[in-house]
Amino acid sequence: MSNPPPYGYTYSWSYAKPPARRVTTSRTEIRDIVIAYAVITLDIILILTGSSALLGTNGRGLLSSALPLYAAVAATTGFTGFLAHELAHKVVAQRRGYWAEFRMSTWGLTLSLITSYLAGLLWAIPGATMVGGIGQENRRDWGLTSLAGPLVNVTFALAFYAAAVATFLANSWTAPWFLFLAYINGWFGAFNMIPFGPLDGAKVLRWNAGIWAAAFAGIAVVAAASFLALFYFQSPFLAW
Repeated sequence: MSNPPPYGYTYSWSYAKPPARRVTTSRTEIRDIVIAYAVITLDIILILTGSSALLGTNGRGLLSSALPLYAAVAATTGFTGFLAHELAHKVVAQRRGYWAEFRMSTWGLTLSLITSYLAGLLWAIPGATMVGGIGQENRRDWGLTSLAGPLVNVTFALAFYAAAVATFLANSWTAPWFLFLAYINGWFGAFNMIPFGPLDGAKVLRWNAGIWAAAFAGIAVVAAASFLALFYFQSPFLAW
């Protein structure tokens, strides 16, 4: 059976549900996921190493002795912040009986490389999980599918924050990096819960305003705490 047209999961089309609610994939999806993940990881490496053309290398760059550390942090960030988020959408949709696969955005990935290299900023629109078969009137399934991604992000954020607390108390140099991972996941989850356009928050709000408000508030608190801990207090306790 051929794949449905590549519409975003904001939209839908008539497509029969598969008889078995199991998680499946395709060569096209695997290709798109691998490319998008690799580009996002490279973006973050460029930012962490200070390799941007406008900001300069600050004595580090891609030849920095800390490159293996930056690469590991970037790969973890890309996996938890981006890849796990998209796969959560896919798994929930497919478990509910719909077609769902990730499709990369070539122009979005190109833009992310340009902004990372020129300005040291991550402005990434790597693609989206495409879902087919959910009618526009089925707000519950849209809401559940959309909420899955941000919930995965905040779960990772809380886990990384807990790791930051443990390593901070142990006087480990890894504590700031765990705070960084918590911050990225918290921020990404909160951003996607904004109820605007194709973002996850818009579909969750249309489904259930109370659930949207509680989820958005909770994720925003985690994002804000991680930001303050990393950039202001330099401590996961926010006052030390």
